[in-house]
Amino acid sequence: MSKQVKIAGEVIKPDTQVTLNLPIPQLYTHTPMEMPVHIVRGKHDGPRLFVCAAIHGDELNGVEIIRRLMGQSNLRRIRGTLIAIPIVNVYGVIHHSRYLPDRRDLNRSFPGSDKGSLASRLAHLLMTEVVANATHAIDLHTGAVHRSNVPQIRADLDGKDTKQLAKAFGVPVIINSKLRDGSLRAAACDLGIPIMIYEAGEALRFDEVSIRAGLRGINNVIYALGMLPVKRNRKTSKQPFIAESSAWVRAPMSGVLLNNTKLGTTVTEGDILAAVADPFGQTQTEIKAITSGVVIGRTHLPLVNEGDAIIHIARFDDVSAVANQVSAFHNHEQQAIDSDDAPPIV
Repeated sequence: MSKQVKIAGEVIKPDTQVTLNLPIPQLYTHTPMEMPVHIVRGKHDGPRLFVCAAIHGDELNGVEIIRRLMGQSNLRRIRGTLIAIPIVNVYGVIHHSRYLPDRRDLNRSFPGSDKGSLASRLAHLLMTEVVANATHAIDLHTGAVHRSNVPQIRADLDGKDTKQLAKAFGVPVIINSKLRDGSLRAAACDLGIPIMIYEAGEALRFDEVSIRAGLRGINNVIYALGMLPVKRNRKTSKQPFIAESSAWVRAPMSGVLLNNTKLGTTVTEGDILAAVADPFGQTQTEIKAITSGVVIGRTHLPLVNEGDAIIHIARFDDVSAVANQVSAFHNHEQQAIDSDDAPPIV
């Protein structure tokens, strides 16, 4: 007998596509607030994949990824259930903020409590109403404000089925990332749900390469789970590279940042990556790589404080091969964008 899918008090019947509005705490103006939840349940039972975006309200690429995902006509043939929430932190999106109105980080508030803070209550609602219905999950993120990430998957690869699905997603870089207390990943894993994070692009920006890669990655997972039949001529992605660790290079002093190191660049420990100068042109301090690897994240701010994260380096066994694959991946995506008749969203 198939498991019942019930959200916001409504049982989702087989062969149904519906959008439900999950009530969440109102604003202090008494304006009602809701979290839209899209559900596509196929005729036949199967995996129940949960995809969400904007847990951090300023991370918007995932919103557009889910919009495009839900517009696909092939979802009518899905086996199992797809549950998608394009905007989890509705409050943060309204205010262009990473956080909730109580200044808490929702992704440090799971599994939450129905008697706790606003963040805790929202986390509890998401877990009990939505995540509890899922068998697998993908959480969509971007870099922070003024920081960009290359398309990458972060997951605890020791988890059941997680490594296989992370590879199926089809981006060049996977970071073996341990669970953080209070995160959606940790709470989902406690329920035995394989979950991964897709990180790509920058907060408060739409990045077409990141959006297309994310949409294709979710579809790859849907095919890997057997929720849609695989086409015979469907191309498979090259095997991704797995990094067991990464490190941020930080500003040694405050000042003006001179940074020409690009995402995907191969670096060797000791390489000069950037420099910090004083605003008066009298001093300049070099910033060197603290490890060898590939640049997977960087800041765009030209002004930094001592200790600010500047460049994120992932460590790999075969650094040059990773860099080549990241470059080829980006070039392929950009060529597809350039040849597409429909203009990208920017």
